[in-house]
Amino acid sequence: MPSSRVTILVSNDLATDQRVRKSCDTLQRMGYEVLLKGRLLKDSTPIEHPYKTQRTRLAFNKGPLFYAELNIRYFLHLFFHRTDIILANDLDTLPAAYLAYRLRRAKHLVYDSHEYFTEVPELQGRIAQKVWRFLEGWMFPGLKHVYTVNQSIAEIYRDQYGVDVQVVRNLPEAKHEIVRKTRRELGLPEGPLLILQGAGINVDRGAEEAVMMMQELPGMHLLILGGGDVLPVLKQMVNELGLEGQVIFKDRMPYDEMMAHTACSDIGLTLDKGDNPNYAFSLPNKIFDYLAAGIPTLASPRIEVKRIIDDYGIGKVLEDVEPNHMAETVQAIFEDEKAIPSWKENTIRAKQELDWAEEEKTIQRIFAELD
Repeated sequence: MPSSRVTILVSNDLATDQRVRKSCDTLQRMGYEVLLKGRLLKDSTPIEHPYKTQRTRLAFNKGPLFYAELNIRYFLHLFFHRTDIILANDLDTLPAAYLAYRLRRAKHLVYDSHEYFTEVPELQGRIAQKVWRFLEGWMFPGLKHVYTVNQSIAEIYRDQYGVDVQVVRNLPEAKHEIVRKTRRELGLPEGPLLILQGAGINVDRGAEEAVMMMQELPGMHLLILGGGDVLPVLKQMVNELGLEGQVIFKDRMPYDEMMAHTACSDIGLTLDKGDNPNYAFSLPNKIFDYLAAGIPTLASPRIEVKRIIDDYGIGKVLEDVEPNHMAETVQAIFEDEKAIPSWKENTIRAKQELDWAEEEKTIQRIFAELD
């Protein structure tokens, strides 16, 4: 019989994190009593889950004080509310989980690394990067049960820390039905429509180049849906370039509503760029959202993304993220009457094979092996 209580820690507001939601569902089906802890933000939308959730409003929402407060709050909870297993999601929740585990406030600690955290662009060249590298180097060798989002990152951690890191890709649930709506119902324009969606539309993710690309694509539209640090810059660019009406912005929204917008689009964009190691080895959630919605992907040449697109024939990989090159590629795709229908047809097979039901078996095995 599995241990009865699992406390799951994340640093977001629980509203759109599908990887965490699917993990919680998997553990609940295994018989665990799940408690999911996250943050409460000003714009947090209501959530409904079949397991217990707690969202905490913090005094600080960014910077060192945010991370310190988050981990102090989580540690105090874990210290005074003993649990059997702690599942820490990403490095920013691991200090609280690791310290509580070492103080024997839980029998087991499991770590899910969603990205190559210490190499995100926001940390590059800053003292904060050295701090997180130090913390990771202190904690990681002591971890016994670790999984991450793709093979590339798993190999980096295995080589660096000698820990057996498993892979659990953030695949969609084939059984999940998308609530489809018309463009008119969603307030979207007719004609060719590109979408760039996600909760992390930040620097070096190609969003600025996508906006500039639209200057060369009259008659087409770009929908930017979600949140991120670079959105104010993008909106200013749209005003300066006179692209109002051609580039459409929509805020974060519940997953099903976001997927309805995605399914109404023609091509999904994932444009992580530069030499940043985190992006170089990333496998963004959005590629699987596009796949689940049945639309092809136009992507920058990232290792893991290219592997999926080439293996299943569900889109095209760009040579680089340069506005003119991207515009020419998009124009050629729409002029080719067979390209998009063929890629869409291939998403059907890919969706059947790239299914969370297969990935969750690794989580089930890891938790089944806990004493």
